[in-house]
Amino acid sequence: MLGALRSGIDGLIEYVSQHTLTCLIPAFFIAGAIAAFVRKEAILKYFGPHTRKYISYPVASISGLVLAVCSCTILPLFTGIYKKGSGLGPAITFLFAGPGINVLAIIYTAQVLGYDIGIARAIAAIGMSMLVGLIMAGLFRNERPKGEFKLPSSGEEKPKWVILSFFSLLILILVIGASPLDWLVKLPMVYALTLLVAYLAIYHFERDEITDWGMETWDLAKKIVPILLVGTFAVGVLAYFLPPETFSPYLGDNSPSANLLASILGTILYMPTLLEVPIIGTTFGYSTGAMAAGPALALLLSGPTISAPSLVVLGRIMGVKKTVAYALLVVLMSTVAGMIFGALAG
Repeated sequence: MLGALRSGIDGLIEYVSQHTLTCLIPAFFIAGAIAAFVRKEAILKYFGPHTRKYISYPVASISGLVLAVCSCTILPLFTGIYKKGSGLGPAITFLFAGPGINVLAIIYTAQVLGYDIGIARAIAAIGMSMLVGLIMAGLFRNERPKGEFKLPSSGEEKPKWVILSFFSLLILILVIGASPLDWLVKLPMVYALTLLVAYLAIYHFERDEITDWGMETWDLAKKIVPILLVGTFAVGVLAYFLPPETFSPYLGDNSPSANLLASILGTILYMPTLLEVPIIGTTFGYSTGAMAAGPALALLLSGPTISAPSLVVLGRIMGVKKTVAYALLVVLMSTVAGMIFGALAG
């Protein structure tokens, strides 16, 4: 028992010491800024059934950047736009992309598991969300929108250069802070960039806007960090009883069966935001080579997107037939994406 506790503590210390300060803290500030300064109404207004597909689907596919949610948290938002009369295709794209392109998860994946799989996750999530949405719209093309799609306007916006500079500086802080450069080099650069962020915040944002940014950042942190810490500890304990080698015979290659199994596991398991990273890295052994690249990506795509609890709720929202079709499409697409990435990585 002491060995299991030690394994959990070691895993927790490793993740906190290596990834919290340089990765998660800047990422939380970025996600908080997106939530505070990028108005959801400005995104959601493009989801109507009469919006052209080349506009509505790409907008829906990157909508997760505005949110930091998992497969269950996205459901109230999906229900709202679906019942307000959004087209089924854009709504499904939004449902998939919300957890799939989560900015926190993408950054954390790249930092912990590698930039190759982090980039692959982002590209695959955007492409798959649009493809799944288009197929669902085609399969159920006779369905009519449930109501009139209206959302409030987003109000006056700031000059583009202010927002662009603000987010560019925050991203630079993240990139430099997470880089392998020596702290004697990184610290002055991060300090200078932080001063520039402070300048923009003081002279180009209202006090209420900065307060909103702080509250959004804090709200994300208090929701996610406790789950991540407890979950990472639990993953370390689980790894003591089920070492990664346990899963190697099933997920250790890029075969179709391994990718399909990973996709199905993701469909069943419930993985809160960010926790999928230590689960895949430690429990399934991607970080040690026990899990192949293809199944790792397949699980990263299907796991945060759907889960057994979310499928039950979806069945009540849009019916069993559509829910089954959606789940099968996610499993199929995740399997194919995993096979492609596995072949490229190999």
